[in-house]
Amino acid sequence: MSRIKRSATGEDGRRRDRSRPPMPEPLPSPVTDTHCHMDIADGDDDEAFSPEEALAAAAKVGVDRVVQVGCDIAGSQWAVQAAQRYPNVVATVALHPNEAPRLAATGTLDDALSEIDRMAGVSERVRGVGETGLDHFRTTPEGHAAQEESFRAHIEIARRRGLALVIHDRDAHDDILRVLDDTQLPDRVVFHCFSGDAAMARHCAERGWFLSFAGPVTFKNAESLRSALREVPLEQVLVETDAPFLTPHPFRGRPNASYLVPLTVRSVAEVLGRDLEETCSMIQTSTSRAFGSW
Repeated sequence: MSRIKRSATGEDGRRRDRSRPPMPEPLPSPVTDTHCHMDIADGDDDEAFSPEEALAAAAKVGVDRVVQVGCDIAGSQWAVQAAQRYPNVVATVALHPNEAPRLAATGTLDDALSEIDRMAGVSERVRGVGETGLDHFRTTPEGHAAQEESFRAHIEIARRRGLALVIHDRDAHDDILRVLDDTQLPDRVVFHCFSGDAAMARHCAERGWFLSFAGPVTFKNAESLRSALREVPLEQVLVETDAPFLTPHPFRGRPNASYLVPLTVRSVAEVLGRDLEETCSMIQTSTSRAFGSW
């Protein structure tokens, strides 16, 4: 199982702070990191966690399970292998929406979707199809049709396989909802790293979809996201890292890993005015409803 290496320098060429944030205080009750990418290493080789180290660090602070998410064929294969190797890991498989235009341009999108469909049924350790969806931030309008084609194909795979649908939505809220509202969906829909406003959160909550919150809900400038969180019943709230990305405050910009989920959970409890242990317990129950038990 090889890992992708992420650059340790920013867009301005300056070296970023690659030091690992300290271990947070353990949670009073276990929770799950419902979306991470252990196959993407962040920082220098001598600083990056191995999967074993990442899982061990997470367990020490009460993060007892992880959903490893695929974004392309290789990453989905890695996710399945990780889920089969580590008992506290399950997998999702997919083509990231930004992969779809590239594959369509080379005439290989249909073949890639067929391989995702095959992997979705290869093991009971595969619990979801995603991350799939639409991304209008990195993909220009010329690629939007391919993204939607891929998104709809993933929805059908998830529905037919009885798996959770894990959605990537970046700057595409209206089109995401349009597709979901005119498509036959699987029973479980998860918005990864929810980024919509309060109105969108209400729309999703009314349909029984799960909204997963990541590090951005802790950012000082994210009051609109916290307002969205307040619109969602705790029974439909999940938490995630999207590691190695989106590190919670006060360590924004530094390497992320599953052991930092407690920072997000504490923020969720504070925003909702709920007891921390109750929040952990309800989030864990919601996670099992979304992805099953393991």
